[in-house]
Amino acid sequence: MEWWEGEGGIRFFKKIGLTSGQTVLDFGCRVGHYAIPAAKVVGNQGVIIAIDKETHDLNELEQKVRAHQLQNITMMKTLGQTTLDIESESIEVVLFYDVLHYLEISDRKKLYREAQRVLKRDGLLSVYPKHTLEDEPTQEFRGLSLNDVQKEIEDSNFIFERKFCGMISHDDGLNNGCVLNFRKGTGPP
Repeated sequence: MEWWEGEGGIRFFKKIGLTSGQTVLDFGCRVGHYAIPAAKVVGNQGVIIAIDKETHDLNELEQKVRAHQLQNITMMKTLGQTTLDIESESIEVVLFYDVLHYLEISDRKKLYREAQRVLKRDGLLSVYPKHTLEDEPTQEFRGLSLNDVQKEIEDSNFIFERKFCGMISHDDGLNNGCVLNFRKGTGPP
C-alpha cells in the first residue's frame, strides 16, 4: 500500500498538526498524494481544497477520491496564478508541499501573502520545500538551503514553529524529507 493510501500519510499529517474538522488548502495538489491522507485525518467534518493547474492531475485525483469514497475533497483548477478565489480568513491549514521550487522568488512572495490572507488567525502554514540544496536541488531552489526557505517565509510575516523530518511521499515513491511549520503572524510583513 502506498504512503498516501495507508497509515504512513495519516500518521505524518497528525504529527504535523492536522486534526479532525479542519479546512485545509493543498496548493499544487497534483494527483493527491497529500490531499488524500489529509482528507482522512480531517474526516467528514473537515474539508480539503485541492488546487492545481493541470487538468490531467485533477482528473487522476478525482478518480482516487471516488475509489477511496472520500466526500470531503473539493478540487479547483487554476491557470497557475498565485491569487486564490478563496474567502479571506477561511482556512485553518495551508499546505505548500513540493511546489515552491517551481516559482520564482517574486511569485513565492505573492503566494505567501495570499496564504496570509486566506488563513484564519493563528492558522498553520506547512511547507515541504523539496529540491533545496539538501534534497535534490533543482529549478528555483537549486541555490537555496532549507534555512534559506525558512527565512524567506519568516520574512513574509510567518512565525516558524517547528521542523518535522521523516519519510514523506514524493511523486510515486518515498523520500526522507523535512517539513517546516509556521503560524500566521500578525501585523504588517
